[in-house]
Amino acid sequence: MNEKIIITGGGLSGLTLAYLLSKRGIHSTVLEASSRLGGRIQTIKGTLQTPLELGATWFSDMHPSLLSLINELGLNKYPQFSKGISLFQTKSFEPPQKFFVPEAETPSYRLAGGTQMLIDALAQQLPDEGIRLNTKVTGIRETDQGITLETSGGRILDADKVILCIPPQLAAAQIQFSPGLPDTLSTILSQVQTWMAGAVKFTLEYNDAFWRKEGYSGMLYSHAGMITEMYDHANFEENKFGFTGFLNSGTASYAPEVRKEFVLRQLGELLGEKALKPVAYYDKVWTDEFISAGDQVVQRPHQNNGHPLLQQDYMNGKLYFAATETAAAFSGYMEGAVIAAQSVASRL
Repeated sequence: MNEKIIITGGGLSGLTLAYLLSKRGIHSTVLEASSRLGGRIQTIKGTLQTPLELGATWFSDMHPSLLSLINELGLNKYPQFSKGISLFQTKSFEPPQKFFVPEAETPSYRLAGGTQMLIDALAQQLPDEGIRLNTKVTGIRETDQGITLETSGGRILDADKVILCIPPQLAAAQIQFSPGLPDTLSTILSQVQTWMAGAVKFTLEYNDAFWRKEGYSGMLYSHAGMITEMYDHANFEENKFGFTGFLNSGTASYAPEVRKEFVLRQLGELLGEKALKPVAYYDKVWTDEFISAGDQVVQRPHQNNGHPLLQQDYMNGKLYFAATETAAAFSGYMEGAVIAAQSVASRL
């Protein structure tokens, strides 16, 4: 008789875990607190149907677990466009420095159709009843029979094993554990940096790649403007165009229209009049209740990511952690999410 397995979190690690288990004939149920699947992967369609990334975007040949999964699901990767003149702004009162970067022999890749294709492909491999959206877990209690979950809607769900595929800091803040987790683990959980938390990502859609025609790569790095880094965001077919990148994290408190105004001003000064006329602008501040609970004090990048305590099971082998931050390698990245899922799948 199959054990009843519940996975909390419908991002890349949670869906990969459910998929890996399903290949072994093991059924699981994925509970996702938000109204969409993907977690920190979020591709939206622009006005012209351009796939625009507001979340995780790039990967490379250094990520074999992710590449293997992409190939297995029949998805296509393509190199990030980087040909031409790139710009570096050091000071707001100086013209930008221009530099030429040869096309990389080992480039960063993107997924044809957007990173969301990976999420959708995984979800399609699972039964519809195996995924429940808008289901936030607020309590986990060990019982003699197994483990019981309580949701914010007051539902009680029973399981034999539970795997937490949400950021550890979020799990510590939003879920009441009974009996309580070991003090050493509780302390670590609240201090595990959630990768991308607080990041501000933006994306623009244009009718054409005017910058390419003028010899620019679309790459921008700035110490002076609101945009800190930016990249060409053409689709796989190269018939839809735009930019994506990151804004200074201090802009999280600005209104979206203010961020847009400053982004366009910066690009207009650097790339000319055509940059002022995008078809669409979108941005996202990664601080919602589905990624973090309050501000974290982080003393170092990837703080406590891959910590040995996150590799162990708890509640007498009934509770596991498998978010990307728990991975022993590439924690925080898409590769880490797949590694974390593989690790727990092999232990179940």
